[in-house]
Amino acid sequence: MLCKFEVENFRGFEKRLVWDLGAGRYDFNPQVEAEGLVKNAIVYGPNGSGKSSLGVAIFDIILHLTDKDPMPAKTMLPYRNLNRLDANATFRYEFQFGNDRVVYEYAKRNPTELVWERLSRNGKRLIEYHYFDPSRQSVPKSLVGDLTIDLVDNKLSVIKYIYRNTPTNKVPVISQLVQFCERMLWYRSLSDGNMFAGFQNGAAQLDEILYSSGKCGEFRAFLEENDIHYDLHFKSVEGQHVLFAKFRDQEAPFNLIASTGTQALYLFFTWSISAFPKISLLFIDEFDAFLHYESSSAIVKRLNAAKTFQTFLTTHNTSLMNNELTRPDCCFLMSDAPEGRGFQIKSLANSTDREIRRVHNLEKMYRNGVFHA
Repeated sequence: MLCKFEVENFRGFEKRLVWDLGAGRYDFNPQVEAEGLVKNAIVYGPNGSGKSSLGVAIFDIILHLTDKDPMPAKTMLPYRNLNRLDANATFRYEFQFGNDRVVYEYAKRNPTELVWERLSRNGKRLIEYHYFDPSRQSVPKSLVGDLTIDLVDNKLSVIKYIYRNTPTNKVPVISQLVQFCERMLWYRSLSDGNMFAGFQNGAAQLDEILYSSGKCGEFRAFLEENDIHYDLHFKSVEGQHVLFAKFRDQEAPFNLIASTGTQALYLFFTWSISAFPKISLLFIDEFDAFLHYESSSAIVKRLNAAKTFQTFLTTHNTSLMNNELTRPDCCFLMSDAPEGRGFQIKSLANSTDREIRRVHNLEKMYRNGVFHA
């Protein structure tokens, strides 16, 4: 699981942003934490507070450690903060893998060009590799044996190179890191269309995913849980499986008659059957932009019930600030802090001096200005 994330000089984050995912001490909703860490986080903040950029920053790691689909190009530009084009963008990830605390950090000039990488385990530096300074390239033989590090440029990560050229059981810390990253998934569904990054290569048609799963009936039940009622079935159209909705006198392709919100639910459902059983981390940006608040709550409950992956959601829906769904240590506020301190992200629990209990109305406290950056 991801324990802590730090980023500096990336997009709008001119100054260092630190996101600590250590869980608080609460005796309710234990499903939203795991191993003392926040498993299911909900991130709030006004427009322009950096919520979307947070997801893009976290998923920068997949660009050079994996071969999975990268973040959409338009989400990556500008890459370095425009106030500090003379400095590198830097990233630091802290993971918990079993009993090991693994720290991976690196600097980049742009999405594909690395400047340096470092890997540590339990406070001990394992690898340090500066691409433009051979005197600071430390890769111990105890890790890689007779493997010769021969990188032709700074576009291939030394960590990825070692992973691809050594048995996976020889350097388990590298295998754990890369395999976790290979199973990360980011997606969003907004007015500019559906986008995703990570986990897989290439997008499949939603109708084909649902048809191949054999879960059309389960999808219909899922829609009914959200008070949406359709008589659904598949037909073959020019060699493709197309989902149709049947009416009294006619039928029509589902994607032509479904509302924007219903299509967002369809996207969530197809990801849930095709990806959720395999992923390590899920980030859904503006996950309920088109959803009724009851559907938003239903999705949060489904994700809370998932046990095998970490979830980060961004939203403007303050009705989800609810101790029946989450906890004060799992709700985070993003803001552009005053006095030029840069963007910050803090849990509700760490945004007030008041003691917060289960009986408290988090949304009311938020609207009354109890929480501060």
